[in-house]
Amino acid sequence: MPLGHLGINVTDLASARAYYDELMPLVGYEPFLLDDTEFAYRPAGGKVGTYLFFYPAEQPGYSRAKPGLQHLAFIARTRGDVDAVHSWAATRGDEIVHPPREFPEYPPPYYATFWIGYDGVLLETVCHKDV
Repeated sequence: MPLGHLGINVTDLASARAYYDELMPLVGYEPFLLDDTEFAYRPAGGKVGTYLFFYPAEQPGYSRAKPGLQHLAFIARTRGDVDAVHSWAATRGDEIVHPPREFPEYPPPYYATFWIGYDGVLLETVCHKDV
C-alpha cells in the first residue's frame, strides 16, 4: 500500500505555512486544508501521492539525528525542476547541503539537491530521469 499521508510538527504554524506555501507548488503540491490548528497539501491536479499535514509542535527541537523524521524528498519530473527548487532555496538564503548533481552512490539516475528548510528539516528534490 502507498503511504497515505505524513504529519509534521512545526514550531510556528503561520511561519511554516508561509515557507511551504512557496515551496509546495514548486514540487507539485497544492493546498488541501487550512484552519487554526493545521494546514495540509496534496499532490496537485488530482494525482495520486502522499498528503502532507503540518501541526503545531508541543516542544521545539527537531533533529534529523534523533529518532523520527530524517528528511523529506520530493520527486521532480525533470532535472530542470530540481535546479529551479535549488534556485528558490538558495535565493531565500536556506543552507544548501548539496547543490544539484548526480549522486552515483544511489541507484541511477539520481539527480538531486538537498537543503535545510523550515525548522532545520533536511529537504531534497530528486529527479530519477536522465533529462
